[in-house]
Amino acid sequence: MKLKALIADDETLARERLKFLLSADEEIAIARECHNSREVVAALRQDRLDVLFLDIQMPGGSGFDIIEQMGAEHMPVTVFVTAHNQYALQAFEVHALDYLTKPVEPERLKATLAHVKEQVASRAALTTTQEQLRSLLAALSGQQREYPQRMVVPNGTRDSFVNVDEIEWVEAADYYACLHVGSRNLMLRETIKQLAETLDPRKFVRIHRSAIVNIGHVREILREGRNEGWVLLASGHRLKMSKAGWQALLERFRFQC
Repeated sequence: MKLKALIADDETLARERLKFLLSADEEIAIARECHNSREVVAALRQDRLDVLFLDIQMPGGSGFDIIEQMGAEHMPVTVFVTAHNQYALQAFEVHALDYLTKPVEPERLKATLAHVKEQVASRAALTTTQEQLRSLLAALSGQQREYPQRMVVPNGTRDSFVNVDEIEWVEAADYYACLHVGSRNLMLRETIKQLAETLDPRKFVRIHRSAIVNIGHVREILREGRNEGWVLLASGHRLKMSKAGWQALLERFRFQC
């Protein structure tokens, strides 16, 4: 899987040169480009990025201002790219992975990318370990997990409040999830995997890699062959269902009966 990169620099030529150099690495995909600090903060809040190539001096605030505003713990792997070498010590104090001076040399960038990939892999491994530990501690403590009854869905300048039981089904949309609530479709900045871990498994079943269904809204299960089928909701929506989803759905209904 490619690493999603953001290039932040107010100089067009600098961005183009870095894009050209990064294109030589098939494991890097340029997801976003920004030319001021406001755009960078917005991009970091909207998208899940793996690595940020960040200029220090930009309109609206410096690269250090961005890290202070976001919080170092919420930043992707960060590599400073600047024409000034006097900020190197400060860059490492805010936990930047590397500090490149312009013009960036291909071999120097290649070495940096090797470190970036190691850091991203380490973060992913740490996250997995932490999730496993939380699950283990919850099981050992015997505590009954509480699931949310209401959810807040940001929508520009408004926040929509949704009763979880009113969610009919959830549709995967890259790093977002679309909540289908009656006639409303609400976009939530969570992956469908994350949402599946948030919702009560007694009420919501993942029937396909791209769909979670509220079993309280299921009217019929339609089978087609041995490997897949469809779920018909009370609203009339027809959702594709995998073999694993069919088994999980039947198991949940048996448990309730």
